[in-house]
Amino acid sequence: MTAAATLPPRRRTRVPAASLRIAAVVIPGLVLSGCQMSLLNAKGPVGADEANILVVASIIMLAIIVPTMIVTLVFAWWFRASNPRAHYRPDWAFSGKIELVVWSVPFLTIVFLGGIAWIGAHRLDPAVPLESDKPPLRVQVVSLDWKWLFIYPEQQVASVNELVVPVGTPVQFILTSSSVWNSFFVPRLGSMIYTMRGMTSQLNLMGDQEATLHGLSTHFSGDGFPHMQFPARVVPDGAFTDWIQRAKGGPPLDTAAYGELAKQSVVDMPVTYGSVEPDLFRRIVDQTIPKGPGPGREGDNGAPPNVKPKGGS
Repeated sequence: MTAAATLPPRRRTRVPAASLRIAAVVIPGLVLSGCQMSLLNAKGPVGADEANILVVASIIMLAIIVPTMIVTLVFAWWFRASNPRAHYRPDWAFSGKIELVVWSVPFLTIVFLGGIAWIGAHRLDPAVPLESDKPPLRVQVVSLDWKWLFIYPEQQVASVNELVVPVGTPVQFILTSSSVWNSFFVPRLGSMIYTMRGMTSQLNLMGDQEATLHGLSTHFSGDGFPHMQFPARVVPDGAFTDWIQRAKGGPPLDTAAYGELAKQSVVDMPVTYGSVEPDLFRRIVDQTIPKGPGPGREGDNGAPPNVKPKGGS
């Protein structure tokens, strides 16, 4: 008896029909659960252009993927052992026609993708202002541990973990960080951009539909990183004016208030400030205001530093 004969027979495992039905319902649900962050469901011109680039680039790449998959199946079927018409040619070495196809298709794909990337990179430069009949709204953004501060310099108000902008108005974001490197992203408006301490970056976006969008940090920054999320509300002009008036009823944002805000903590609800100390943002960038203090110092009892967001500093 050979060794192969001693092996037990292989069992064929069947997946229950109920499991297949559950998977057919659950998997699409999991995929669609992220619609609030869908890059393809844009609510602004920048996001729409980026979604278009993603779709066009995917179609171009499919020009290689789909034919390759089809040819692989055709070759496997044609050169099967039972096909007497398939000839094995061990002395075959070169075919100009095959080489032309093999190299021209990837070359054209790279040319198309490169052209799309080059045009898109210049057209969607984050620092380039958007064309509009309305003047842009300036918003100064500071990434803190672990929250977002939005300062409206012309309106002299500020908010924490809530971004409100008027629909159809270009928004010019000027961003910095109070401590560590971070990133700002509202997926359905487009263009993620980094924030770094001691310098500023610029981002121009616009919401062309009324909506409440999801904003977040996409760069890990410590224990409270999961809480660095905020609603980005695109509202009519009148609603934006009303929100500014309500925000003016909040406390002032001065150096002392900013110092408390810069401590490592999370906020459960958005907070608004009714006035902003002059040149506060510039002093944050210039670092004439001290950076965030970081985790609490080691206690007298030898306990390690407290870095838990809800446990204080």
